[in-house]
Amino acid sequence: MNRFIICVVSMFLFSFSYGSQENSLQKKEEIIAAIEQLLSDAEESINSVEFDTALGQLHTALELSRSIDHQRLIALSSSIMSQLYYVRHDYDKAATELQRAISIQRTIQDKEGLAYSYVNYGKIFTQKDDLERAGEYFNVAQDLYLQQNNTEGLGIVDLNRGILELKLKKPAKALALFDAAKVKLKDYDNPYEFSRLYYFIARTDQLMENYGLALKEAGKSLKIAEENNFKSMILYSNRLISEILEANGHYQEALAHLRISNNLRDSLYEQSVKAITKDSNARAGVDALKSTMNEVLLKNKEQERTLKVNKLTTILSVALITILSLLTLSLYKNNNLRARANDLLQKKNSELIKAKENAEKASLAKAQFLSTITHELRTPLYAVTGLTHLLLEESPNQNQKEHLNSLKFSGEYLLSLINNILDLNKLEAKKVEVLESSFNLQKRISDVLVALKNSAEDKNTKLHLEFDNEVPQKLKGDPLKISQILINLVGNSIKFTEDGDIWVRVKKLNQTGSRVMLRFEIKDTGEGISKEKQKAIFENFTQGSLQINRKFGGTGLGLSIVKNLLNLMGSEIHLESDLGEGSLFYFDLKFEALEAATINGKSSQQEIPELLSNEIMHNKRILVVEDNKINQMITRKILEKNKVICDVADNGTIAVEKATVENFDLILMDIHMPGISGIEATKQIRKLKENIPIIALTAVTLDENLDEFYLNGFTDIIPKPYKTEEFFQKINKYLSQQKEPA
Repeated sequence: MNRFIICVVSMFLFSFSYGSQENSLQKKEEIIAAIEQLLSDAEESINSVEFDTALGQLHTALELSRSIDHQRLIALSSSIMSQLYYVRHDYDKAATELQRAISIQRTIQDKEGLAYSYVNYGKIFTQKDDLERAGEYFNVAQDLYLQQNNTEGLGIVDLNRGILELKLKKPAKALALFDAAKVKLKDYDNPYEFSRLYYFIARTDQLMENYGLALKEAGKSLKIAEENNFKSMILYSNRLISEILEANGHYQEALAHLRISNNLRDSLYEQSVKAITKDSNARAGVDALKSTMNEVLLKNKEQERTLKVNKLTTILSVALITILSLLTLSLYKNNNLRARANDLLQKKNSELIKAKENAEKASLAKAQFLSTITHELRTPLYAVTGLTHLLLEESPNQNQKEHLNSLKFSGEYLLSLINNILDLNKLEAKKVEVLESSFNLQKRISDVLVALKNSAEDKNTKLHLEFDNEVPQKLKGDPLKISQILINLVGNSIKFTEDGDIWVRVKKLNQTGSRVMLRFEIKDTGEGISKEKQKAIFENFTQGSLQINRKFGGTGLGLSIVKNLLNLMGSEIHLESDLGEGSLFYFDLKFEALEAATINGKSSQQEIPELLSNEIMHNKRILVVEDNKINQMITRKILEKNKVICDVADNGTIAVEKATVENFDLILMDIHMPGISGIEATKQIRKLKENIPIIALTAVTLDENLDEFYLNGFTDIIPKPYKTEEFFQKINKYLSQQKEPA
């Protein structure tokens, strides 16, 4: 059936490519309708516990969605795939699929899809008994459904929040939420959620020992499940009815329902086994094993016939006794040796387990130490870099300016050291994962070069971008790790190049189907690296020589991080260099092309955009929320130097009050403060003002997954301490997106 659908849709795609524009739009709408039908069928297959059918439908829907680059349907396919893994109790895979879906849905502002994904996230955390986080996700989903006036979605949220209260042993609250869900869902055709609703109402009545009501509600759940072939709900409802009947002394009826539940459970298990045994290699192995067994049986029969007619039975018996005696003696000796070996192995295993536990404790202690010491270093370092910037802006004399520039260099060096040590620690602990999303590679590289442009100009060095026009405009990969690799490589070239040039080149090597191989090159006219030092520079804390370390500084971690990141992505870094002749770093990466290149031809020189002007900030109203008086003063003065109208709040409570009664163009929010935290303050402000940019200005160590910050309403994050150029660039970016002043 799925192959038939693929063929039909392929014909639609062919017609879409060569037909008129009006006909093409019609065909695309037909493809979208086919995908939506596949996803609807997949949900029904999941509810009926037909996993093989559901997987086929979801894979087909996902491939078709990608073929027309329909981001909403790609995300919805991942979200429903997570529901499949959830029903199979594979919660880690379910969470991974949801992260992919949420990443796309947040980018395209698909609020309906986001709400559906957050409900599924809440259900996962409910099953993991992390009830507090489950409640947070249900609250966010409820807010999104309220914005859309989606009564059905609100009913589903009430149902799942009722299940939370039931897990907390609060049956009265659970029943109230179930009643609210029943009212909201009554006008919608959603039999699966109604079956769940009556099931959990029955569970609640059972907990309150209202067995008559519990039996009635469980019967409703079973009836809906049987009418719609919801096998999992048939299983659970029969089991619940059996428990209720048993509690009331109706043992025969209870046994009958229990048998139905167990038979269905065994049937579902057999279906899973059949699905596994479909693998061709497994079938081949079983067939080979059967063939071998048949041969052995035939040989045994022949031996039995031979033994029956053998006249030397007595001689063979004596020989057999002799052999058995020798074997017994041998086994006795072997058992003694095995016993001693087992004792030694157990002793070594105990030592290894203890050593493993000590290593895990040491690793955890190291991670906690790094997190704590990083925060403690970042806070005073912010004061150092901020005050240095302010003093440099106040026209110091030449001697003072020289000292201040040295102080600024030292602060930035220390910040780079902290960030590199944290990155390396995450890579060594294998806490970094490759996440794939669609992105524009040319824009990503341009953004990196814009961020590094000031550093290059300080060295009187020019940055150049040569981008192959045959590279597809939209690719699928991990843009964050590509940015991190280029920042380290280009930053390394800037450090060792003065009065020179740096070229960043991207070339298309080959393309097979939708898979395209690209080469990235970073070439500079800097110091260069001797042949004997070229392998060592990719190791931790290693540079070309002691003289280079004294002249240019640095820790030697940047290239090590590049090597580890590329290994993680299935590639490796290459280097061509001669001392005094500059260096060329290059690597190859494979991507999935989501959109064809618009121009055929050779590489072209690309202009690097200028930084946004600080004039955007003039006369803008910004609220600084910060409890540390020194940091408060520094941030305020940096902003006021650029003609910003600045207001200050000492804690989250004051920030909420000011944001309620006053209008601001942007809010800079600290995280850890006395009273309510910056996260809680942001959640309260978002209830009143949805569109104001709120940027987290914090010294906390950020995890790879920033979902919690965005989930709670933050627009972006600036880790303290920061370079003032990057600080202004982010503020200017969000101020320029505001259509009119507050």
